[in-house]
Amino acid sequence: MEQARQRIRYALVGTGNRGTTMWGRELLAGWSEFVELVGICDLNLMRAERARTMIGSTAPLYADFDAMLAELNPSLVIVCTPDDTHDDLIVRALESGADVISEKPMTTTPEKIARIREAEARTGRRVDVSFNYRFSPTSARIKELIEEGAIGEVTSVDFHWYLDNQHGADYFRRWHAFTKHSGSLFVHKATHHFDLLNWYLDSDPVEVKGFGQLLHYGPNGPFRGERCRTCPHTGECDYYFDLSSDKFLDTLYEEPSSVDGYVRDACVFREDIDIPDTMTASILYRSGVQVSYSLNTYMPIEGHHIAFNGHRGRIELRQYERQPWSVPPADEIVVIKSFGGGTEHIWVPHEPGGHYGGDNRMRDMIFKPGSNDRLRQRAGSRAGAMSVLCGLAALESSRAGGAVAITPLSPEIAR
Repeated sequence: MEQARQRIRYALVGTGNRGTTMWGRELLAGWSEFVELVGICDLNLMRAERARTMIGSTAPLYADFDAMLAELNPSLVIVCTPDDTHDDLIVRALESGADVISEKPMTTTPEKIARIREAEARTGRRVDVSFNYRFSPTSARIKELIEEGAIGEVTSVDFHWYLDNQHGADYFRRWHAFTKHSGSLFVHKATHHFDLLNWYLDSDPVEVKGFGQLLHYGPNGPFRGERCRTCPHTGECDYYFDLSSDKFLDTLYEEPSSVDGYVRDACVFREDIDIPDTMTASILYRSGVQVSYSLNTYMPIEGHHIAFNGHRGRIELRQYERQPWSVPPADEIVVIKSFGGGTEHIWVPHEPGGHYGGDNRMRDMIFKPGSNDRLRQRAGSRAGAMSVLCGLAALESSRAGGAVAITPLSPEIAR
């Protein structure tokens, strides 16, 4: 008789939107054969209690992370707290004997990167970083095309990401709007994009020239208040957000804000916001590939455009995630061959789940035994580090001027 598979005993720390859904409710709904949620930790126990109900769990709640580790001895800890707190939680989890999955970005400074990497090596445990964009069906197909040599050796990339004035504005309502917490969107959001580039190109960035300015949000707004719920300008502000209209967010954040003061609808025009909302970067890779990148956070569309230029042709993708017109439930990759080689249109259907199936594919890879990682999609701490370092170099360049080399930021990793 076949012995029952032992499930991974995991603890969740951080019960915001991502922790509650991606690594809570959804993980248990689809992968309960492989995982068991044994503990939930958050400094705000009211939020944790509400998250537990949404997840559908009876796991015990903790405000004390070390107490949870000591009492439960989980084999895996999933970290979904604000970015600047990741390193401390990751290191303590590793030292307790657990593996770790960290939401992206892995952390926010070179010093914190070094601390995580040292602890991982010292304890012999593993850190995974949640780079789900690698797992989307369209990203996987592009990776295959590059590795198959569809356009020969890649020499340059054009990569432009558009956040609409719903998603983009949301970063400026929350803790992400301050560099000390998020490292700026060059780190928090662009870590996805820089990781995709590093993975697609199978190379490391070595030098970055960045520009970033706060041109739309922050003090640029025509008026401001403390938060949308109490603002006198709700009738005239394009960015008014009625939290009460979203039952999930209202339940998870509004009453729990009485515990820690963290409101989910802070004004996007707060004068102390210190991250750029308009960003560009030129990136040079060790392989010689040159990249032109941009990130804009107040567009009428959501999605991205990427094009790979090679000696034998060009691969193009324009992915729409939200826009004021209808598009097919699939992505069109166009492969344009040089020298009369013709053009191929490849349609990749969207799959169910977040990131057009990427979230589900990533959870399959991590939790289902025997998964074949032929495209090297599963991302560890080095991948997490390199994407953060690229973002930090872009931010430093945008503030100090001149190009910034990656290696001096973290010599042990970037050499």
